[in-house]
Amino acid sequence: MFAVIKTGGKQYKVAKDDVIVVEKLKGEAGEVVAFESVLMVGEGADTKAGTPFVDGVCVAGEVVEQTRGDKILVFKKKRRQNYRRTAGHRQDLTVIKITDILTDGKKPEAREKKPAEPKKATDTGAGKKASNKAPAKKAPAKRTAPKKAAAKKTVAKKATAKKASAKKASSAKPGAKKAAAKKKED
Repeated sequence: MFAVIKTGGKQYKVAKDDVIVVEKLKGEAGEVVAFESVLMVGEGADTKAGTPFVDGVCVAGEVVEQTRGDKILVFKKKRRQNYRRTAGHRQDLTVIKITDILTDGKKPEAREKKPAEPKKATDTGAGKKASNKAPAKKAPAKRTAPKKAAAKKTVAKKATAKKASAKKASSAKPGAKKAAAKKKED
């Protein structure tokens, strides 16, 4: 028996024990998902097509894993305008194994989730114990030389700016020379 289901804006022809990759669905590995948007169901001559969906039919599946697709490059360009943009994209995907095609209005049964077992520390060899602590982060190295050079440049710029402003003030008005001289004394 096969069914045509709709999910993520796409249609998939599935049968029992098929493994399909669809756009991301909520759920973790081992959870049961139900597809109620069934467009067609049947086998051979007794195939039913829905308008748009077949009533009372549900496809059950189990989430195998959550993954991501291959990276695609998106490149935009406008000729003779020196405009180029490159971007990448990876689609989130869900791998699903179809467990059953249910008819007569039945719904899939949710499985009980097994509690995750805590990870045991493994022996790393030579009698050393594995620690649960993350490695200590190193403090970033301080760079003092570039800051001093930058400070010298700013001091030099300020000194040249003062000299230039004093020259402008002295050439602007005759009385400004006296003011500039007084300013220098202070």
